[in-house]
Formats: sequence, C-alpha cells, structure tokens
Amino acid sequence: MKKGRVVVGLSGGVDSSVAAFLLKEQGYEVIGLFMKNWHDKSVTISNECPWLEDSNDAMLVAEKLGIPFQTVDLSSEYKEKIVDYMFDEYSKGRTPNPDILCNREIKFDIFLKISLSLGADYIATGHYCRKDSFTKESGGKIYRLLSGKDKNKDQSYFLCQLNQLQLEKVIFPIGHLQKKEVRSLAFKEKLITADKKDSQGLCFIGKVSLPDFLQQKLKRKNGKIIKIPRDSIIYQNYNENLQSLLNKSEKFTYSKNDGAIIGNHEGAHFYTVGQRKGLGIGGFEEPLFVIATDVKENIIYVGEGKSHPGLYHDTIKVNKNDIHWVRDDLDLLAGKSMSVTARIRYRQPLQKATLIQEENALYISFDRPQSAVTSGQFITWYNEEELLGSGVIN
Repeated sequence: MKKGRVVVGLSGGVDSSVAAFLLKEQGYEVIGLFMKNWHDKSVTISNECPWLEDSNDAMLVAEKLGIPFQTVDLSSEYKEKIVDYMFDEYSKGRTPNPDILCNREIKFDIFLKISLSLGADYIATGHYCRKDSFTKESGGKIYRLLSGKDKNKDQSYFLCQLNQLQLEKVIFPIGHLQKKEVRSLAFKEKLITADKKDSQGLCFIGKVSLPDFLQQKLKRKNGKIIKIPRDSIIYQNYNENLQSLLNKSEKFTYSKNDGAIIGNHEGAHFYTVGQRKGLGIGGFEEPLFVIATDVKENIIYVGEGKSHPGLYHDTIKVNKNDIHWVRDDLDLLAGKSMSVTARIRYRQPLQKATLIQEENALYISFDRPQSAVTSGQFITWYNEEELLGSGVIN
C-alpha cells in the first residue's frame, strides 16, 4: 500500500535524484517534476549552465526509477518574483539573496501549488535539512525546521523563510545523510547523476560576473572610490554615541571629505559591502575591502585590511515587517529577549547572540562583532539544531 503521493523537484542533480529513489523505496507514489526557471542567453553562459541537459538528466533518472516525469516552465514567474526584485534591490544599494527568494516564492509556493493540483500529498526536495513536529497542548501540530546532519552541506539557511503550511507539506529525504552517502547510493543504483558536479547556486548568477548581469538594466556610471583611514574620527564618535540598540545598529555614515580619492568605478550599485575583488586598485600593504556604498552620490568607500573597523558591527536591525518566525508559537513580544545562535550568510559558523524585540523592530546583538553586515541579506537564528526564524538585514 502506497504511503501517499509525492512530487519531487528533480533538478537533474544527484541530491534530488537520490531523494526520489529513497521515497520510492519507502513506498510513496513518486512523480518527478523539473522546473525551468529563468534562462537569458544574453547573460547566461549556456555551456556552463545547460538547463536542457539538466532537464534531460532529470528525465533519465525518472525513467531509471520508473516514475512519471513532467517539465514545468516557471520562467515568467521567476523573472517577476526573483530577477526583477534583484535588479530593484541592487539599484537601491542593497544585496538580495536570490536562493532564499527562490525557495520562498517558487519552490515552496508556485511549485507546491502545482504539485497539490496534481493530487500530491507532499512535495520533496534534495535539500540537506530535516524537519520534525510536536503536538501543542491545544492539540495543533507545530513543525520544526532542523539543520542537515552533514554540517558542511547544511542548507537550512536557504529555507529560512518557510512557514508552517509549507513545512507540513514537505519531505526532506536526504537531510539525515552525509553527502558522500548520497553519492554512494547514486552509484549503487547506477543513476546518471551519480558523479555530476554540484550546481553553483542560481545558474544565471553563478556563471557570469555580477556586473555583467546587472548591466542588463543598471547603467554604468562613473564615480569615485574613497579610502577611509582606520583611525578616522567617525569610529571614535560612533563608539561614544552608543546609547541605544538603534544607535548600535546604525550603519557608519561617510562623506567624500572623510577620506582620500584613490580610484574610479563604474557604478556603486555593482558593489557590495565586504567585497574585495573587482576594485582594480593595488599598491597598498593590505587588501582593500568595500565598507560602504552610496548609490545616491555614486561613491564607494573602502578600508584597508580585513580588520578595518568599518567592516564590523555587533548589532543588526530587522524591521518589523521583515521578521519571519518558522514557528507560530515563538513570536517575541515587545521588550522580550532570547538567547540564540545566528548567522548572517550561508556557511558562516553559528555565532552567539541575543534577540531583543522592540516595538517596531527586532535587534540581534552578537557577542562578537560581525564582519561585512550587508543590507538586503538574511540573518537567521537558531536554538541548537533548530532554525527558529529569519529576517532581512536593514
């Protein structure tokens, strides 16, 4: 007797292939579905991001496993919800995370709805994360999002915007496995994807330089690169005025008179805080890092060395509308705090921090200052293995 119908997002990679295999072994009725997202020949290096080859590999895996297979074209939805949003954020001097948006807006929204329309009880993906659940005293179920057992591959960060309705309907078949175990299973079952390299994030952004992509809509605009000295009075004044959480979370404010002009650039919106490569300036004892961008004045501010004070903040602000809790039972009330671990980027080791809820914002105060805090990126917070929530960095 079948345990239920599951639509697997077959990407043409080894992880989703093994996910489909395991589900069939467990007695589910499995359907493979390949999503064509967004492909623009003007920016994507097709030979290095062959979606047709991926689709074909997914079909061959489905054939090998004896499961039905379909392809669905989500290009227009992807362009509207992900690509256009990225252009808009970069034009404002912010750095979005397309992988998190893709999971929230495409895989666990549109793809989920399509799957349910096919009579699915669940969807499944090849993400390295897990879930479990418990029953509340009132009788309702609460689902928990847990990190993958393989700490080097844990992808819970990318799923930080999932909600209870989505978690209820998803299965993560490989979250309890190590990557080497997944590959071993693929070889054992002679799946065509067994030795296929892992994809490098989103194809269109992973295989072209970011400026090349952004220049499709954002124009080149010559501006100045200004170097801020590490002993600038800005940092002294900042430290003397740390009276509140709001003060602590404020970004450093620079003007063109605060440093020396050391070069030129072709558009502040092409750069992001913490960036080291692409400045085209040498001759300094230590590497230069972007410490701030001003898209209105079209200025890039840089600092010398990775210990430059302009790179570090210990308090991050998330506006009220940008706070997301995976669990409905954990929303903090104003004035309350919670000890957590947190990260501000994928693969960053978890850092000790405290959540502090104020009336209009959530503040995350780290025990140690964090490098290259970037507006538009996501911060996630955990209790041990459980991802509790996330928010967009202000």
